[in-house]
Amino acid sequence: MTAPKGPTLTVVPHPKTDAPSSGLQVLQPSGWPMPKGYANGMAADGRLVVTGGVIGWDTEGRLASDFIAQVRQTLSNIAAILAEGGAGPEHLVRLTWYVVDIEEYLASLKMLGRVYREIFGAHYPAMALVQVVRLVEKAARVEIEATAVVPR
Repeated sequence: MTAPKGPTLTVVPHPKTDAPSSGLQVLQPSGWPMPKGYANGMAADGRLVVTGGVIGWDTEGRLASDFIAQVRQTLSNIAAILAEGGAGPEHLVRLTWYVVDIEEYLASLKMLGRVYREIFGAHYPAMALVQVVRLVEKAARVEIEATAVVPR
């Protein structure tokens, strides 16, 4: 019998957030290029905190018309939900982004990075980006689902 061939898995320490007590590990198959702004995979042990699809409305239910402003508010809303569950951005293991215009997203990468780091710091969980025809709230440009794991 031969062992299956394929990439081996390397556990990469996550800068500034991978202290032994964090319970988080970045999963990076050896030989793969290092991702920028996200992780290929995460492993965690602890209490799960999840959000539904979160959009960028403020406390009065208003959405900004600008994509970046909606992302900023969406990430702030996620941070508030995480805090309610006893979690912080450093506990995030997954984000799934839904955008109505992938070109708008790609054209905004530099500013998106700044906004992301302003709210979540330099912690980059596993992420997926999906373009959708539209979101439930017609004026919404982005919706994000988050999964966090708080160490026991």
